[in-house]
Amino acid sequence: MKIRFTVAALIVCAFSASAQQDPQFSMNMFNRMAVNAGYAGTTGAICGTAIGRQQWIGFEGAPRTFVLNIDAPIQILKGGLGLSIMSDQIGVENNVNAKLAYSYHLKLGEGTLGAGIELGMMNKNLNGGLNPLQPGDNAIPTSAVGATVFDMGLGAYYSTKRFYAGVSTTHLPQSTFNLDTYQYQARRHYYLMAGYNWQLANPDLMIVPSIFLKNAATTQLDVNANVHYKNKYFAGLSYRMQDAFIVMVGGNVYKDLRLALAYDVNTSKLNPYNNGTLEFMLNYCFKVKTDKPRQIYRNVRYL
Repeated sequence: MKIRFTVAALIVCAFSASAQQDPQFSMNMFNRMAVNAGYAGTTGAICGTAIGRQQWIGFEGAPRTFVLNIDAPIQILKGGLGLSIMSDQIGVENNVNAKLAYSYHLKLGEGTLGAGIELGMMNKNLNGGLNPLQPGDNAIPTSAVGATVFDMGLGAYYSTKRFYAGVSTTHLPQSTFNLDTYQYQARRHYYLMAGYNWQLANPDLMIVPSIFLKNAATTQLDVNANVHYKNKYFAGLSYRMQDAFIVMVGGNVYKDLRLALAYDVNTSKLNPYNNGTLEFMLNYCFKVKTDKPRQIYRNVRYL
């Protein structure tokens, strides 16, 4: 276990020394709000989504991530608002990212284009749990330190009943965390996503292929295909290039409350040292029904 912790700590330090990398998720198709401000409110419903991820089970110090997304259309603003709060723990490192997004909606063809901006903050804390082999090494933190920086992102998202596509960037300022003698930079991220609802001859079945591309310090591409049954249950497979095969399943457990699980089978060199990755998702959406104003007709005969 000590060896595993040491390996994990070294991976974290070596990576964070040059850039801060956003957490990885498997159910990206349900996590669009977290990476694209333009998505806010485009579904026309008030939605809340929680995703928890335990990466590399059995690997001490492995990433544990949780994200909460809430978004809603706001007619008076001619768009939508969104809130995303993410917590990511990796070894001795704890990260929190909170941001508020606004998306302006424009009817375009058969769909809606959302152009969004997000503003927020990022907090990083190191609990000082590392023990360097060479005492006095300033590159390895041995005491608890923390810092908070400004964050900003932009996104564009277009969707119709059958298709969606989005492009976005996060951490535009590339802010630097000054932690005493240690510095960490939030590297700018670029995202590309797309999906299509392919209705089969059987009206109860629909296949939804999708792609999710993330580019920052490294490039990751997820290719996915889910089969939906009666728009209430789904099962699917994903492949993350040079990293993992993923199986996922989910469905409505009560009315519009959806629960989903995903399991990653690691295909990289870390495969012998972990028992895979487990991810869960809980989602609930609803639309607010507003009564149309009552129309009154007055006839002069009855005045």
